[in-house]
Amino acid sequence: MKNYHTHTWRCKHATGDIEDYVEKALEAGGKVLGFSDHTPLPDGRWSHIRMDLKELPNYLNAIEEAQKKYPEIRIVKGLEGEYLKEYHGFYEEEILGVSGMEYLVGGVHWFPYHGSFHEMEDLRTGAHLKGYTDAVIKTMESGLFSFIAHPDLFGVAWKKWDEDSKACSRDILEAAVETDTPLEVNGYGFRKKKVITKEGQRPPYPWVPFWELASTYSVKVVFSSDAHDPGDVFANRDECLELIHTRGLTLADLPF
Repeated sequence: MKNYHTHTWRCKHATGDIEDYVEKALEAGGKVLGFSDHTPLPDGRWSHIRMDLKELPNYLNAIEEAQKKYPEIRIVKGLEGEYLKEYHGFYEEEILGVSGMEYLVGGVHWFPYHGSFHEMEDLRTGAHLKGYTDAVIKTMESGLFSFIAHPDLFGVAWKKWDEDSKACSRDILEAAVETDTPLEVNGYGFRKKKVITKEGQRPPYPWVPFWELASTYSVKVVFSSDAHDPGDVFANRDECLELIHTRGLTLADLPF
């Protein structure tokens, strides 16, 4: 078993440290565990849900110590990051270069609109959805990220599978094919509060219509638990893999 989306206490909204997750992964028979805590940013933006830049050496050291202590499992160094053009050099030179990070996960959690960033819960109009879509596409086009986390995150706020959500999804899926970027079926959504719609309740993500549409494109996908607690290191694996297999989606073979 593999999971490439794991957080620690450093992001300020998760529990447990590196070894806590590794030990739970070993108990479950895990073969690969990738850590992808929210990357610190040089300007301190969104610091309330990510580690501070000064904590990065401790994060790297904790992973490297675990790699030595637990040779029976492949432990991979990564970070989850928001892409903005002004961060490109920082990610490329400092994070993937100097820090020796093995991979980056692209995670869009805010959407740009009229010169400012808004939380996903504020996504209400077609213009908002276009802002989110463009942010995801720019993340893929940067070439810095090994896969895109929860590309269907807009399902947190968008209640209907309509022409706007279909257009957003098509644009994301087409960009994923063009850039050869895998998309993540994220298990964390199954553990979150259900979204109430006129059609009934559903997880905010994975949003089934998105992945049904994805099955008509030659996209590759990965499964991640998006663990924020050591006990969730492989959580909702069965639900995600069922969604992947029943829709005939192709699992990506990540190179780490």
